Amino acid sequence: MEQVGIITPESRPSPWGLPTKPANQCSLADVMSEELARELELEEETCAFPPEVVSDDGPFLTAENIDTSSDEVLAQMLQMQFDKEYDAQLRREEKKFNGDSKVSISFENYRKVHPLEESESSEDEVDWQDTRHDPYKADKPSTTPKRGFTGRGKDITTKHDEVVCGRKNTARMENFTPEFQVGDGIGMDLKLSNHVFNVLKQHSISEQRKSARVHDKKEVSTAEKVVDPKTRLLLYKMVNAGILETVNGCVATGKESVVFHADGGRMEDQEVPAECAIKVFKTTLNEFKNRDKYIKDDYRFKDRFSKLNPRKVIRMWAEKEKHNLKRMANAGIPCPEVVLLKKHILVMSFIGKDQIPAPTLKEAKLSLEDFRAAYYQVLNLMKQLYEKCNLIHADLSEYNMLWHDGKVWLIDVSQSVEPMHPHGLKFLYRDCRNVSQFFQKCGVSETPNERALFNLVSGLDIASDNQADFMAEIEALEKTNEDHVQNHRKKISMYQKDEDGPPPIFDD
Repeated sequence: MEQVGIITPESRPSPWGLPTKPANQCSLADVMSEELARELELEEETCAFPPEVVSDDGPFLTAENIDTSSDEVLAQMLQMQFDKEYDAQLRREEKKFNGDSKVSISFENYRKVHPLEESESSEDEVDWQDTRHDPYKADKPSTTPKRGFTGRGKDITTKHDEVVCGRKNTARMENFTPEFQVGDGIGMDLKLSNHVFNVLKQHSISEQRKSARVHDKKEVSTAEKVVDPKTRLLLYKMVNAGILETVNGCVATGKESVVFHADGGRMEDQEVPAECAIKVFKTTLNEFKNRDKYIKDDYRFKDRFSKLNPRKVIRMWAEKEKHNLKRMANAGIPCPEVVLLKKHILVMSFIGKDQIPAPTLKEAKLSLEDFRAAYYQVLNLMKQLYEKCNLIHADLSEYNMLWHDGKVWLIDVSQSVEPMHPHGLKFLYRDCRNVSQFFQKCGVSETPNERALFNLVSGLDIASDNQADFMAEIEALEKTNEDHVQNHRKKISMYQKDEDGPPPIFDD
């Protein structure tokens, strides 16, 4: 029969888990051992001061690297040892005081030994004087002097020191905009006074605001081949409404407008051409500030014209071209057909084919017979424009006449005025001079000079042999026309008070 083992208290398993290991026992002699005390002290110092933390002046002073024969050196070593023990005790109290709290309080200001100098520069500033990790340290200027007392209290360095402030301000200049060439701090030891730094800072802020204003100005104005967000929104609305299918791109640019090609869509009350031209008048005011003479004396816009609101002038400029094109279309003159006018955007039929605009008379490669045919067409168009439409082009040249399907088409009539305009006859004379000079250069022998062409188009008979007398006669006629227009406007204002009065004769 097998013998059952006897269970003793030492072998009985603990119901509370594994048995705890007994603590290491040591004798009283070991406790009083100087070696054990030295090991514990060394472990405490290692926890308080890690080995990788050293001061700017090098490692701590020890008996191995310092001559201890002098009483002053021994006193310094004892003081250093006392400071280290004091800092270790301070760290323990700080750790005990903070505990696991998320908000901690630092006792660093009460320390005796500071192994590292803390930098006061902000995180977003770059201290170009930091050369600790630069292999070219010898080529850089010296670091900023430390603040405090030096030389037994005779030399005091504070944060208001001129050298400290100068180098610190130079380092802060790196936060300026890139347009300021402030240097890199390597080739020269720059120092800025507080006054100069503040002036540069204010100048940098003003330049940033000025740049923002210029950027905003560009955002709300159209430039060459570019549209502003408001114009782009109007084009998007036309596409969403189905008036236009797509806007393809720019086909022509000018001083006052940009022309885009678009595929036509549909409208309820009007047929939209398959190919459309979108004329966007530039909202930059430089091109229009000297062209008010074409519109301020026009009776259709005289009451609405205001030089104090130049953006409205641009819209009236687009509206003026719309009315002039409709007059020309009613008279049977070849010109673009008006589809829609929305503020400063005029949608017309496209003169050309397959997104290729028709060439101007200046660009067209025509034979002499075609140029001769074009001259007679232009002469007929000028007479129709003057007699049937009661208009003068005022900017007629080989650049504003297109050659398409063997015919001459007139475009760009936003500046066109009536013969009763105070400068209308002068504008007509200028048109006749441009047309006469162009066709004479093309070799059309039938082309008369500008004075004969003026009489032929206007039906007047000004018999002056030289240009000076001819222009004097034109100015006299313009003065007579101006008086006639003023008298007629007075009659209109009188008739408007009477409901049965005759309507004004000036209409579209």
